[in-house]
Amino acid sequence: MKLAVIGLFSFIGMAGVFAQELKEKQKSEQKEISGLENNRKEKLSAPMKTEEELPLDDRGKYIYYEVVSRKGKTKEELIKAAKRYFKSDSSPKISLVEKDSLYTGKGKLIINKSAFLLTRPSGEVRYQLYLDFKEGKYRFWLTDFSFIPYQRDRYGNFVPTTAIGIPLEQKPGKLNAVEWASYLKATAKEAQVFAANLKQGMLAGTAIIQPAAKAIPVQSTKNQKW
Repeated sequence: MKLAVIGLFSFIGMAGVFAQELKEKQKSEQKEISGLENNRKEKLSAPMKTEEELPLDDRGKYIYYEVVSRKGKTKEELIKAAKRYFKSDSSPKISLVEKDSLYTGKGKLIINKSAFLLTRPSGEVRYQLYLDFKEGKYRFWLTDFSFIPYQRDRYGNFVPTTAIGIPLEQKPGKLNAVEWASYLKATAKEAQVFAANLKQGMLAGTAIIQPAAKAIPVQSTKNQKW
């Protein structure tokens, strides 16, 4: 009889231990499930990464900036190469002007819009180009971007609607925010194409191609060591 009672208490004790272990295991599994759920919610609520846009300079203006190394080339050789490129048929129509040891010029980028498998120009982005040269290297940057929308004239050609552009830093209320963001991304893409062509054009005897180029974020061009 005593042995039966002792066995019964032992069984009850073991059952209690097992129940406690099962309870702890259930709590642990619940915490793990809760943690996974929280991680899933965080991922869903986290903002999606957007395509890279142009950085801003110290004036608050969008800028595309690059320094290119050309070891073994003199400053004069680099200047001649740049002038030769901008006089070629493959270059954008920019007249370089020397000013304060810099070469400057104005140009434009055509912004295209695609809809229903058709592509048409929606406007142009005008910019200011700066070129600077040293022994064995040169730098250039595009800035002062302004957008001018296009419209069809009576002959069916796309022409500017105005002679005064809208600075890209400004967000006009009349234009859709998504559409304006697309102009910014298109400008960054076209600036990269411009840079790729310029670098190829600076290589004497090299055919002009359009490789992908990545914008280099900078904040200032004044008194900057390069």
